Amino acid sequence: AGPEIVLRLNNGEAYKDHIEMSGERVSVILQYGTKPGGELQIKRVVVWPGLRTLPNNTHASLTYTFVGPPPGLRPGLKDVVREVRLNGMVKVESQCGVLKTTRWMFPSVDKPIYFELAVIENTGSITQQIVAADPKEGTVTLPEKGLDGSYTIESVSVGSDKGELPPGEHAVRAVAYRARVSSDMVEFVDEEEVIAELDRRQSFIRQIFQRAISFETDGDNMLSTMFKFAELRAVESVFRTRGGLMHSPGGGAYYAAVWANDQAEYAAPFFALLRGSKAFEATINMFRMYSNHMNDEFRPLPSSIIAEGADAFSVNGDRGDAAMVAYAAGRFALTCGDLGIANELWPLVEWCLEYCRRRTNAAGVVMSNTDELEGRFPTGDANLCTSSLTYDALVSASYLAGELDKGQYVQPYRERAEKLAESIERHFGARVEGFQTYRYFEGCAVLRSWICIPLTVGIEKRSAGTIDALFSSRLWTPDGLGTVAGSTVFWDRATLYGLRGAYNAGATHAAHEHFVSFSRRRLLGNHVPYPIEAFPEGNQQHLSAESALYCRVVTEGLFGMRPIGFRKFICAPRLPESWKFMALRNMNAFCTVLDIEVTRAAEDGRGLIVRVLDHNRADTSGQIVYSIPAKQRETCVTLP
Repeated sequence: AGPEIVLRLNNGEAYKDHIEMSGERVSVILQYGTKPGGELQIKRVVVWPGLRTLPNNTHASLTYTFVGPPPGLRPGLKDVVREVRLNGMVKVESQCGVLKTTRWMFPSVDKPIYFELAVIENTGSITQQIVAADPKEGTVTLPEKGLDGSYTIESVSVGSDKGELPPGEHAVRAVAYRARVSSDMVEFVDEEEVIAELDRRQSFIRQIFQRAISFETDGDNMLSTMFKFAELRAVESVFRTRGGLMHSPGGGAYYAAVWANDQAEYAAPFFALLRGSKAFEATINMFRMYSNHMNDEFRPLPSSIIAEGADAFSVNGDRGDAAMVAYAAGRFALTCGDLGIANELWPLVEWCLEYCRRRTNAAGVVMSNTDELEGRFPTGDANLCTSSLTYDALVSASYLAGELDKGQYVQPYRERAEKLAESIERHFGARVEGFQTYRYFEGCAVLRSWICIPLTVGIEKRSAGTIDALFSSRLWTPDGLGTVAGSTVFWDRATLYGLRGAYNAGATHAAHEHFVSFSRRRLLGNHVPYPIEAFPEGNQQHLSAESALYCRVVTEGLFGMRPIGFRKFICAPRLPESWKFMALRNMNAFCTVLDIEVTRAAEDGRGLIVRVLDHNRADTSGQIVYSIPAKQRETCVTLP
């Protein structure tokens, strides 16, 4: 049980969409829809991250596109789709006379197999003849094209061979789409195993929907549902590789690899709240991989570590990757509240901040060749994003140093942060297109979506003008923030930063109005149910880290969580005007499991009451209550 999206189609209605689903050893981009007349039509791009092709580079995951019919009745019999359900799997119900077919499409939790299962039921009163589809596709690759030699890719049909189906009975058909090293033993797959794999996928989904972090509100439950879907997509894209567990973006191209922006900057601060999960373990592994690239010459960190950790790659020089990693590692270490993890990550934080110091120019801001868009748009030789991330990393490092008894670092890092904030204002602060906001780089005279970054790290001097610019017709589109004013290009990552920044700056009404509209479009629009990478680039793929960024709009935006110690965090809740209550539950962070409940104060309806519940303390000492008057924006939560 859990949230799901249901699409009911009229007789013969045309529809198409695509979705990515992932397991530890396989990922599938399922393109699904209906043909004219209403029959199901699907195409599957199946990726096996652990089966590497040559050359073993970023895009070397073994990939194959299966285009055959789905299991069930043979095409052409007018088996019309009635309903599509999305709930971590794709479930399709269709009808052909009295024959009802229910199909489930899902990846194995831990095997290199993608499954499609069909159950055909006779709902009539007489025996029916059934003519089932028997798709067979695949290939054997050349030995010289694979890291492990030849690979066998195949679709294997599974299920009963009933030609007649009596009333009230059902027949099972399934297809396993799988790949293996050709010399490996062939594993037997039968109907019982396919059903067991379905149960395991459902169990994994239930664990996310019922036991991981939940977001509750007395307002629009659409946001709670979107949060759960985003959490699922964020954590499922973790792959078991030769280099250990690796969280990767996906999208048909990015597997068994990590990026300084996706896995560190975007996902790590959220995964810090999920201690004990595979996503948490993969994040630790990612930081260890980046630690291996520290060097005495202070050469840039790679943009990505690829090929299961065996190689590294950079795009257009330094993207500000050290700032991204320091930003992520500092927040992650504080949120974990674990002394051992923090001590392990400290050298990486220190190295990255020294690298950024050495890249500081005469204007006092941090230089980088590009930003996370890797030169797709101009960034000058020093951009707002790199300096803002460095500022936040310095703030985190000052707190982290205090927790680690490294007092000699606390004041120097705080002073560097203060000076950098002043330099950001002096160098980037400007009137752009009539708004008192930021120029993205020296000489930039057009609004850019990343002007939101200072708001997310607590730099608010230009918050009013920046928020006005973000939500103006120059930047805001039906799909969120355009990358550049007047452009049709958009990347969800910028929108999600912008929404979080608007909440952080206290523009709750404007932020919430746009957050709701954006969420409704991604959850219930024409391409569902997750945040996407970009448009027009990449066909709006469901990259995983964007879903983590969505969750952070809630945890760090609506609830205003900002770690400042192993057992201490700022809570700056932004309860929307139409709500009286909201809660985050089951966060595994700060060396405990905790809930945060926010209610409107009864006295005047304007102040807020924050209750923090520590699951590890059964007595009343596990509940801490804070009152935030209307004129006060935040409180400091200290766990006992």
